[in-house]
Amino acid sequence: MDLRQLECFVAVAEESSFTRAASRLHIVQSTMSATIASLERELDTILLLRTTRRVGLTDAGLVLLPKARAALDAVRDARDAVHAVKGGLRGTLRIGTMSSLGLIDLPALLGQFHREHPAVTLHLETAASTGGSPGLITAVAEGRLDLAFVSLSGRTSVAVHLCDLVSTPLDLVVLRDHRLADRTEVSISELADESFIDFPLGYGNRAVTDRAFAAEGIQRRVTIEITDIAAGTDFIRHRLGVALLPRPIVSTGDDLVALRITGADLDWPISLAKSAERTSGAAATAFAHLVEKRLGS
Repeated sequence: MDLRQLECFVAVAEESSFTRAASRLHIVQSTMSATIASLERELDTILLLRTTRRVGLTDAGLVLLPKARAALDAVRDARDAVHAVKGGLRGTLRIGTMSSLGLIDLPALLGQFHREHPAVTLHLETAASTGGSPGLITAVAEGRLDLAFVSLSGRTSVAVHLCDLVSTPLDLVVLRDHRLADRTEVSISELADESFIDFPLGYGNRAVTDRAFAAEGIQRRVTIEITDIAAGTDFIRHRLGVALLPRPIVSTGDDLVALRITGADLDWPISLAKSAERTSGAAATAFAHLVEKRLGS
């Protein structure tokens, strides 16, 4: 059993696909299949269940997966230790993020990290490709991501630790000729009859909004779902609804008005998620320290 076999096995297990796993490791699919087959011959057991739709794990595969991850983590830590002695970080840092982070300037954070650690390859994955914050949490728990910027409230996976970073209020954005536009604030109870533009289920700001309306016993109509905050104002301008959007991000202009909401908890929290069960690599640890330093200053 060698490290390449374990790396291929973990990639297929996490991606549930030979094609995606091969793409992730930058090898051809035939090489991936041959490597997995050689591992199964060596262990004299089937590790993966192959169907026309997806690839799953057998009981033997389920037992091997955490051991394989631990072995790869140990090798990563050994490399990190040697590179630290040589004076620099190397490897790949995999970060997940929501489509918008409010007050957090992610490009600036990544830029600074790249300047300080140019030998680290950065890989960024958005919530749109993983199913919102819950999908990012799962990816961190399973080891497919090292860190992720997420928005969750209440309990989350025990396999993931959340470090709270910032919290941003959500304001109601309406057209200037809307019935509420001459106000500076509005009660959430006055919004029962509105058509809303909002994010899909699973996104942090959608969860905050749904919880606030449920707490007041108000039914809410979401008629349009988006994954780009900037697009929300475009839909509002075309009279397709109103939206609750993060205060620091909204650029209202001459035709839009932003109103504060009273009587409801509409603070949108953003946290940095990391594994609670696996040791973070040196690159992930350095990036987490950079985030805490930048946001704490």
